[in-house]
Amino acid sequence: MAAISECDDKTYRGAKKKALNANIASRDPCMYNKERADPLLIAPDHLRIVSRTDWLAQPVEGELEKLVQPVPWVIITHTATEACYVQSECVLRVRLMQTFHIESRGWSDIGYNFLVGGDGSVYFGRGWEYVGAHTKGYNRYSVGIAFIGTFNGDPPPARQVDACRKLIERGVALGKIATDYRLFAHRQLMSTLSPGDGLFDLMKRWPHFVSNLTDIGALIPKAH
Repeated sequence: MAAISECDDKTYRGAKKKALNANIASRDPCMYNKERADPLLIAPDHLRIVSRTDWLAQPVEGELEKLVQPVPWVIITHTATEACYVQSECVLRVRLMQTFHIESRGWSDIGYNFLVGGDGSVYFGRGWEYVGAHTKGYNRYSVGIAFIGTFNGDPPPARQVDACRKLIERGVALGKIATDYRLFAHRQLMSTLSPGDGLFDLMKRWPHFVSNLTDIGALIPKAH
């Protein structure tokens, strides 16, 4: 059975070493360690990633397919749940989402690769390495990022948007996402309101957003 590892790249290990050299204690190599000193601090140049261990994830129930990297697409969705603005709320939302996906959907794990909370943190789902279950027909060549909440009206808070964009930038820097990736909203590929008008309107101004979908077949990667 495939095992999820949220510490599978040298960047995280390098961050841990750097922090330890600065005498900043931490038990989690998947987060830059300054965060442990002050769990409420999110510096402007810092992306906080909450590991599966820290959100108390259930074990993966079955085999997960590996993504072919670098992944050419990024798909943005929302969870269509209540929002969250502090870590305790976000952990609860993510745990409930995983339980729903496993027990009600019959999936092996939470469907998203990552989730972004209104607390400004990213929650590690299936991660960079494994195919998600977020956009049927398009999962094998995309990273699915879910905004926790429902944004059919108001847009998400700025720190939630900022965390998502930093996550994409990190994926590109790590070679997990293609430098010429294409960015899609969930609704562009499936019959859904997701990620809501409030978020969709913001996405239209992001780099790599695909606005012309007259021939989606021509955009599908041939090598995936």
